Amino acid sequence: MSKQEPLTIIMIEDDEGHATLIERNIRRAGVSNEIVKFASGQPALDYLIGGGGKPGVKNGKPYMVLLDLNLPDMSGVDILKQLKETPKTERIPVIVLTTTDDKNEIQRCYDLGANVYVTKPVNYENFANAIRQLGLFFSVVQVPEL
Repeated sequence: MSKQEPLTIIMIEDDEGHATLIERNIRRAGVSNEIVKFASGQPALDYLIGGGGKPGVKNGKPYMVLLDLNLPDMSGVDILKQLKETPKTERIPVIVLTTTDDKNEIQRCYDLGANVYVTKPVNYENFANAIRQLGLFFSVVQVPEL
């Protein structure tokens, strides 16, 4: 049986402070996987699906997406929808990580195929702790290859 390639984490987060906090606390949880960061949706979609001169994700490699819903160029919900409607990316686990705790928005994300929905705590220490726990989750979760 061949050894699986290491998981690449795709972070789509426009708030630089949140992006830094997320990466720092994922690292504190002992996760050393590559984190590819995007501050807006379209470049992330180009990277994942292909477009804008990018080939898209590689077959035989596992990915996971951390997705903020409030982005400058498009809605995270639209990104989620495109990822789950595209055969090449439909099996990539998507973790919605956002400040929105609206029940309808949560339901909509799960209906569209989100695997996990996490509301960012407003308090810094709670946010940092939540991300460390998410990092522990990354270290044990099994992700399908594409």
